[in-house]
Amino acid sequence: MERVTNVYLTDYIPTIYTSPRTILYTQNGKEKSSNIFAERNGVIIIVYNSTRDVLVLVKQFRPSAYIQQVAEDERYSEVDTNKYPVKLGVTIEFCAGLEDKHMTSEEIAREEILEECGYEVTVDQLEKIGVIKNLTETTGANSTLYYCEVTDAMRKNKGGGVDGENIEVIEMPVEEVITYASNSNYVPSSINFMYGLYWFLYHKYKKDLK
Repeated sequence: MERVTNVYLTDYIPTIYTSPRTILYTQNGKEKSSNIFAERNGVIIIVYNSTRDVLVLVKQFRPSAYIQQVAEDERYSEVDTNKYPVKLGVTIEFCAGLEDKHMTSEEIAREEILEECGYEVTVDQLEKIGVIKNLTETTGANSTLYYCEVTDAMRKNKGGGVDGENIEVIEMPVEEVITYASNSNYVPSSINFMYGLYWFLYHKYKKDLK
């Protein structure tokens, strides 16, 4: 991972990917409001390499995960990255991306697998698992989950993302992923990752987390 410096919180800077909004509504005769981020929907793909019995995962620095590890009174000045090392914000995830183009979610998923993981697949090789909500206080965007089995022969490039993305592709044996996800103290991955892993183990690998 690249060295990260000059970290601090600032006022929100709008982008094309997230839009802060306030929803006004009346519930049971009482006027209410809710602050949200109007986020784009996305895709998540469980990529399994059957040649070597490994799950193809991505490792990257997530600023939102990092800043949550920093004491609140130390977030608004430059963060001491010696006290709070960058690894606190590094997560392990399944391949994923936003639906930010005029393409079907299957086409988005296929493109993300190639860009992030380096495997070239067809949309016919994608097995749709379902659609889930990224449900938090601030977003209710959808994520469509897919499963895709690949082989070494389908590897076309080293992956790692595009447009300045800093993604490390890691291919972990399934048993190692199970051990990682079984950590009772802290697992630096999203709930979607845990859901996808349980789905894979139950439906494809016939294993249970201990």
